[in-house]
Amino acid sequence: MEKLEEKIGYVFRDRRLLLTAMTHSSYANERHGEAGESYERLEFLGDSILGHITADFLYRHEPPIPEGRMTRLRAELVCEASLHQIAQRLELGSYMRLGRGEERTNGRERPSILADMVESIIAAIYVDSGSLTEPRRFIMEQLLSRAELGEQHRIADYKTELQELVQRKPNQYITYEMLSQVGPDHDKTFTFRVNICGVPSGEGRGRSKKEAEQMAAKQALERYQP
Repeated sequence: MEKLEEKIGYVFRDRRLLLTAMTHSSYANERHGEAGESYERLEFLGDSILGHITADFLYRHEPPIPEGRMTRLRAELVCEASLHQIAQRLELGSYMRLGRGEERTNGRERPSILADMVESIIAAIYVDSGSLTEPRRFIMEQLLSRAELGEQHRIADYKTELQELVQRKPNQYITYEMLSQVGPDHDKTFTFRVNICGVPSGEGRGRSKKEAEQMAAKQALERYQP
């Protein structure tokens, strides 16, 4: 845990919070509660803290960003793919506690689990420090300071971009369909497919239907554009 604290840049008063943040439900369930609770409650709190701090950052950005664009930027910044990158950078997979079943199915490398643990760490820092100062520092350092928000930034409205590209040709149309939704009501993951003229052209996952559609459109763009 000391090595992980060094990577996070925060020393816990109560290190049990960090241990909980790195404990998957499969590990806790196999030990019938002896290992303590899993990261799920912390992840729920961390998701809200991450959304709040990201929204505040975008609101205060200079030059000001229009509301619709802020919504799209926030969705992209806090999506699973972005959090997975943070988890890989911090090597969270080597610190997490997993049950035997998850271990056998490569749960240590699963993007959804790793992304959740980034959020659980954010919440653990908040609970331990008692304020938003330290979580904001962590989020700024690991995510927001690395974001490119200029005109040529990588974060975009992929659905609109795909729509504009496809409609350059006559009689072209796009549809989106939901392939699956998994997880509890407060923490669902959606998978969507985008079809161009009825032909499957991309798939994407997200914490919301809109985010999943954006990720599907992004994949379609990567295939569709020369």
